[in-house]
Amino acid sequence: MLVNSYSIESQNEVSPFIPEIVKKFPNVRDITISPNGDEIMFTAQNIMGTISTIIHVKKDHDGFKNPKVASFSGKFFDLEPFFSHDGLKLYFVSTRPLDGSINKAKDFDIWYVERQTISSNWSEAKNMGNPINTEHGEFYPSIAKNGNFYFTRDNPKLKRKDDIYLSKYINGILTEPKALPNIINSDGYEYNAFISPDESFLIYGCYNRKDGLGSGDLYISFNTKDGWTEAKNLGNKINSTKMDYCPFVDFKTNTLYYTSKQDNSKTVFKNPLTIETLLNEFNKYDNGLSRLYKIKLDKTTTGKL
Repeated sequence: MLVNSYSIESQNEVSPFIPEIVKKFPNVRDITISPNGDEIMFTAQNIMGTISTIIHVKKDHDGFKNPKVASFSGKFFDLEPFFSHDGLKLYFVSTRPLDGSINKAKDFDIWYVERQTISSNWSEAKNMGNPINTEHGEFYPSIAKNGNFYFTRDNPKLKRKDDIYLSKYINGILTEPKALPNIINSDGYEYNAFISPDESFLIYGCYNRKDGLGSGDLYISFNTKDGWTEAKNLGNKINSTKMDYCPFVDFKTNTLYYTSKQDNSKTVFKNPLTIETLLNEFNKYDNGLSRLYKIKLDKTTTGKL
């Protein structure tokens, strides 16, 4: 499987990402890595998904350790962070009220925090406002190097499920968002779109498609001179029979990160389980809970699937 100028070869295997940190939380989903590679943000949730908080982890000489609740999170339902390409701004999704003095949650909007330098503290959260946010739900920000802003919107008025939208960045202004063409979107669910910095490809989630492996799968579409190509399933090395979603590509390390609820729990046992073996099975990494995974992308000379 080729991903633009990268390929997912058979010798590369999917592996857990920061499992010692991820297993501290019931569910972990969506990830963003700072441009310098020294910071990670991800979302931690409870089993039922009613609590959702953004976690911040910084790298030291021993690697990534000591996760903390991000300074701007922990009070409201927050998720889906994304670093700007200079690392000085972080976009995320939240149901926090526009008026901080009101505790009643609103619909999902895209917010951001910013900082003066990489070592500075984050500002107070700011709502992106028009034209990105509406009375509908907006999710999963992803930004190209030229400032073009991709995200998911749930607009019930269209009598469709979630679609992926693009707001072009022209003369310093984000324009009115438009849904990507139907070769990307459909009457079903399209969501969690990661745009490559040069806009050459889009990896995103699709739910219950005919060529899917089960539940939600990750697909890829290439942006050519003739427009977007038909989305292709990323295959069973990445996608499982469970929910696979929330892609992020780190181009410095040529790594695809994503979230999966893959479940490889044993269900038949030769001998009766002891309490120790039972708990080991319950607590294994790929036990059906939402976890982070990664796979290395190999450089290649072609960008075709």
